[in-house]
Amino acid sequence: MDSDRIEGAVKEGAGKVKEEYGDATDNPSTELEGKREQAEGDLQQKWGETKDAARDLTKDDDDD
Repeated sequence: MDSDRIEGAVKEGAGKVKEEYGDATDNPSTELEGKREQAEGDLQQKWGETKDAARDLTKDDDDD
């Protein structure tokens, strides 16, 4: 499993916490920052999945 998948999940979780904190404290700036971190984490996870898929494809080609 690619490390980007793990790091992305952590970033996404931290962003969710930050968003909730911003909402609870009525701080739109913190809430928006949390949403941005979630989006970055999601993108990083997808990048890791893409790298894993590419690695799997090249691995399968080597077996033939």
